[in-house]
Amino acid sequence: MNPTSSTALPGSSLHAERRRRELERLADGDAVDVLVVGLGATGAGAALDAATRGLRVAAIDAHDLAFGTSRWSSKLIHGGLRYLASGQLDVAHESAVERGILMERTAPHLVRAQPFVLPLTPLVSRGQAALARAGFVAGDLLRVGARTSRRTLPRPRTLSAVETRHLAPALRPVGLRGGLLSWDGRLSDDARLVTAIARTAAAHGARVLTRCRALELHGDGALVCDETTGQELRVRARAVVNATGVWAGGLIDDIRLRPSRGTHLVLRSETLGRLSAGLHIPIPGETNRFVLVLPQGDGRVYVGLTDEPVDGDVPDVPEVPETDIGFLLDVLGSALDVTVHRSDVAGAFAGLRPLLDTRDAEGRTSDISRKHAVLTSPDGVVTVVGGKLTTYRRMAEDAVDAAVAVRGLPAGACRTASVPLVGAAGPRTLAGLDVPPRLVQRYGSEAPAVHALGLEDPALAEPVVPGHPVTGAELVWAVRHEGALDVSDLLDRRTRIGVVPEDRARAEAAARDALARTALAR
Repeated sequence: MNPTSSTALPGSSLHAERRRRELERLADGDAVDVLVVGLGATGAGAALDAATRGLRVAAIDAHDLAFGTSRWSSKLIHGGLRYLASGQLDVAHESAVERGILMERTAPHLVRAQPFVLPLTPLVSRGQAALARAGFVAGDLLRVGARTSRRTLPRPRTLSAVETRHLAPALRPVGLRGGLLSWDGRLSDDARLVTAIARTAAAHGARVLTRCRALELHGDGALVCDETTGQELRVRARAVVNATGVWAGGLIDDIRLRPSRGTHLVLRSETLGRLSAGLHIPIPGETNRFVLVLPQGDGRVYVGLTDEPVDGDVPDVPEVPETDIGFLLDVLGSALDVTVHRSDVAGAFAGLRPLLDTRDAEGRTSDISRKHAVLTSPDGVVTVVGGKLTTYRRMAEDAVDAAVAVRGLPAGACRTASVPLVGAAGPRTLAGLDVPPRLVQRYGSEAPAVHALGLEDPALAEPVVPGHPVTGAELVWAVRHEGALDVSDLLDRRTRIGVVPEDRARAEAAARDALARTALAR
């Protein structure tokens, strides 16, 4: 690992005053080279890519950073094993390469190795176990092909029944033959990754503007509404990139998507007891699909996920149907020694995957390729769709390449594979920081600055919700440096307190206090 920066980048702070100034310049007719619409991982990645090529960039979103699909993932950076199993060798290799870039170069503070246990229960035949074992070996070969260090991702191996239960005591011991241990990349928080990408783009000169809704898109710009004031303005741009995910078809005609809903449950950690690893629980009757059990290290465990087609209008925030909850609880019941009741579900969330609707794809959305596509409209708007969180950087690169080519922009090659995100530093630097490890995993080299806010004001050092580690200092930091504008930004995206409604209600006062403190400081 050799990130080139171990401290915060100058100019990376996002806040309400910076937003106001930069929006005024655009309203006055200040043109940009590239306008990016959508600030999920791919849109923020496109803004960073274009800015690091020396282009003038504005990036807008109708809501907030990571408002859509990018905050509803499993928080994993996949190495492509599932795609290898389905014969998508190019997608599998691309995923493994991008995983290595994130873990070893651009975001080692946000992505770390996560162990997983696949328990060999009576529902897993010996043939299925042999197939899974071969798959994990193939996954390790993907790691080798991507040139990711063994130190970063350890070797998969077979576990005895005793070892399996030691890592996951909640597993049912009756008939347990052992387990298969594998490793993959795991994010501290997907929304934090998006925030880091956006702030890094800002540090390289991009104008990152939330609460700015694109009403119309054209090859030379967009009609935009400032959602905080209702004011409309025309943004002039030489090239436009549409990175709005499942909403892409609402801005550009002839974009055919087939959204798929992925649902996760949120359980309190005590429901499942101590978990030293995540779990791959095979879905009965399926060959290559699993339910994931993911301890978060913050008193919560995520259980997911489903893959169900979604018809009709695309909502801003998808609802979780009871059928999804029942399905996930049933799969848990097939392997666990503890019974998880509906009343044990503290929260649930669902995200919509922006899958490209190919005419030869029939049946389940789980069978549709996760390969992304870059499409150009007749008037030159470049739209990027499909893909997945792991490969956001490559998706952004391809989209900017297309925009540069279509409009003949004077720009060099993509640099983002070697551009560290805000907070990135080498492992020795991060290990040497004299602050709580949890802060290092979320803020990297900026962790001491976040921690210092609590030292300056002891009231900010306290958790804002009993049983959850987020402190008042983190909320204040989010307002001052991470572009949070309201309570929802703070509780639902800069932190994930909001995925448990009960905790969210208890934290609202602290969020309002953080906003007030920053307003008074100005």
